[in-house]
Amino acid sequence: MSEDPPTPSPAPGSALPPAGADVIAGVVRTLPSAPGVYRMLDGNGDVLYVGKARDLKKRVLAYTKLGGHTNRIAAMIAQTASMEIVRTHTEMEALLLEANLIKRLKPRYNIILRDDKSFPYILLTGDHPFAQVVKHRGARSRPGRYFGPFASANAVNRTLNTLQRVFLLRSCSDAVFESRTRPCLLYQIRRCSAPCTGEIDAEGYGRLLAEAESFLAGENKSLQDRLSAEMEAAAEALDFETAASLRDRIRALTAVQAHQGINPSTVTEADVIAAHAEAGQVCVQVFFFRAGQNWGNRAFFPRHEKEAGEAEVLEAFIAQFYDDKPVPRLILLSHALPEQALVGGALGLKAGGKVELQTPARGEKRALVEHALANAREALGRRLSETASQTRLLEGLAEAFGLPAPPRRIEVYDNSHIQGTNALGAMIVAGPEGFEKASYRTFNIRTPDLAPGDDYGMMREVLTRRLRRLAAQSGDDPQAEDPARPDLLLIDGGQGQLNAARAVLDELGLDIPLVAIAKGPDRNAGRETFFQPGRASFLLPPGSPVLYYLQRLRDEAHRFAIGSHRARRSKAIAASPLDEIAGIGARRKRALLNHFGSARAVQRAGLADLEAVDGISRAIARKVYEHFHGED
Repeated sequence: MSEDPPTPSPAPGSALPPAGADVIAGVVRTLPSAPGVYRMLDGNGDVLYVGKARDLKKRVLAYTKLGGHTNRIAAMIAQTASMEIVRTHTEMEALLLEANLIKRLKPRYNIILRDDKSFPYILLTGDHPFAQVVKHRGARSRPGRYFGPFASANAVNRTLNTLQRVFLLRSCSDAVFESRTRPCLLYQIRRCSAPCTGEIDAEGYGRLLAEAESFLAGENKSLQDRLSAEMEAAAEALDFETAASLRDRIRALTAVQAHQGINPSTVTEADVIAAHAEAGQVCVQVFFFRAGQNWGNRAFFPRHEKEAGEAEVLEAFIAQFYDDKPVPRLILLSHALPEQALVGGALGLKAGGKVELQTPARGEKRALVEHALANAREALGRRLSETASQTRLLEGLAEAFGLPAPPRRIEVYDNSHIQGTNALGAMIVAGPEGFEKASYRTFNIRTPDLAPGDDYGMMREVLTRRLRRLAAQSGDDPQAEDPARPDLLLIDGGQGQLNAARAVLDELGLDIPLVAIAKGPDRNAGRETFFQPGRASFLLPPGSPVLYYLQRLRDEAHRFAIGSHRARRSKAIAASPLDEIAGIGARRKRALLNHFGSARAVQRAGLADLEAVDGISRAIARKVYEHFHGED
């Protein structure tokens, strides 16, 4: 787990620098004795810490005492240059606001939930006569019923596969649905009932949809009994084709129930959250149970100070985790929270109903918690093992390149373009924990007079834009330790790219180790040539773990650059000349394209033809015409 570089601070119990304490004391004089949230800011205006309090005056006053603080709190107080206060009606509102601000601002001295990617859901759409079943991420704005969250895309895909096999629901888009003239392959392999071509009517499809909703709501036993009864009735009526279809659906339903893993009988809807601490790190494991089914689990590794305990980390995690997710009615915990009643009340306020937080001591619920705790212990063990291997690799890299210490932040740069078009630069970041994807960046090349395909010029622009602010901060305080300052710059290229990068560093007055990695003869992996300022080009021993690590870094930068370039190129291809005309929104653009058939036809149209389009006024028609033909 990566940690910010330590900030010089007084020993516990020693006097605090007067600046930080004086600032806080000045704020205390105007604070109300009411609930709210406070933010502590440093001299650059960056947020150091976000906290909540039942009594703002009493809570902030504690920071002015000249002793009894840990090193972390003492350093935070010493760096405080100003404070911001938000008053709330209740302490529960303060807790919710605190969690939101911590997730958004990521203050240095708070416990931070990292890798908080959105969870996938299953959506049964409600805006079409024949509902579509799809995987969904992001805002739940489309009409329909949402089921989830699922722990991973794999868990969703398995369930979607079951819905196709058992309930024969369509997965195609509305556009494909409308254009079908005959059933697709999914109908042939009995994965869809083909409502697109009338193989099933709206009433029959509605019954399938109701059965799918019952399945996702956990009513598996009654559904299976009903299907069995229908199969027997079809067999007695000598409708063997229908009976065989029902038999296949029952088999698929039985198979998915057998592979669900732990299916508790006493818990229908709950999240099970367990925390395990070891070697100064904490793993939080979350299991999702919905409709009596296990919908997967995910491990999290929050950023925190080493002295933070499991219960403290767990409380901060829960407040942030449910900031943008639906809250279940029951949350089972491995540790009692310091303010469990307050957290439960705040989650209930957000959910609009009672939310119960339990730390079970026996029974099936305790078995669920123990299972989650075992998974947290194993996940943290794997992470510690990977971290140890990563540490050895970084130590070997420092030795190979003559660095003073193993790098904590490596930035790798690559460019991507096709004959100079849609050119961009990409930066990836790696460190003791591996790739830090939240820090990846792309740079659209803006230099107007840059020759197409000028890789050196592109590298100069990218590095200048990345490092200019870093140089300004270093000038303000040369002794400042910036967690975003790279310890090594790795450039994809040869001597030319190295010279371009070195010129940027010299111009900005920065002293950062620099290495360029060039592909081997015939682009042979394992024969890469390395370039460093003041040193002859060299190779690393074939089979060296450090060489493999550098290849991974280079390949990841290349993958990210190529992917970003393709996304930009696809967006450019999809762009329309009509997008450049002021006053032409989606509705008018659609009217023009529907009337003329293509943007090129709009471009060639005369003024009278444009005025004839429904929804296009004379003034707008003239604006479109003049955009393509000029004032004349």
